[in-house]
Amino acid sequence: METTVSYARLIRPVIDRVYAGARFAARPRMVEFYAARGVDLGYENSFFSGVLARPMPADALADALVYTSGSMDAELAQGVTTVDARDTWHLTELGRELALFAQRATAEAAEELWSGRPGLLPGPASVPRLAELVGRVLEHGLATGGPAFRAMTPPYEPADASPAMRLVTRLGSLRHHRADAHRAAWRAAGLTVDGIRALPDGPQRAAVEAETDRLDEPAYAVLGEAERWELLAGLGALPG
Repeated sequence: METTVSYARLIRPVIDRVYAGARFAARPRMVEFYAARGVDLGYENSFFSGVLARPMPADALADALVYTSGSMDAELAQGVTTVDARDTWHLTELGRELALFAQRATAEAAEELWSGRPGLLPGPASVPRLAELVGRVLEHGLATGGPAFRAMTPPYEPADASPAMRLVTRLGSLRHHRADAHRAAWRAAGLTVDGIRALPDGPQRAAVEAETDRLDEPAYAVLGEAERWELLAGLGALPG
């Protein structure tokens, strides 16, 4: 039987595939909606689960954008966000409208993807059940998550959120637990963002990945063994 640490590594690409599949399917409708308002896709469409719930602290945003240019000039110029004297980022009225649409469009796209494959989720491994399991992982992970994860958790969910919306929104937050773990691991190894990008396969890369697993693992400890495999199998059955 796999260890919990191995499970953390095993489930990550499954989470990414399901979430990225929904986001990709939603992109055309988001591009159209944004274009009608004269703005480009920005951070609010990627981090909607967090920024709809609370302002985003500077350290969390910097970590979340570490693999990009990190610039928020476009969002500021287009009136999507503002930043206060403490470098905390707030959505404007326009930004909130865009983020709410991004969340809704992603959930609708997910529902369309998943409804095309009836019978994939027999027994307890239904979308509501998967959302419940991920919700428990999110709550437990608050004790060990880094800045980006804490900014994204708990996620914003409207009162009438569908099971698909709850699941994709929660997966969007959960991805940041491992992302924070990975950044912490390569920083502890004395690497920069350019250094980890260029790092070839070998003992140092393996050590960074093993440390990432160790830091990511505690979030899943709240689930029993059977529940962990239920979550992995249920997400694995979803089209992405």
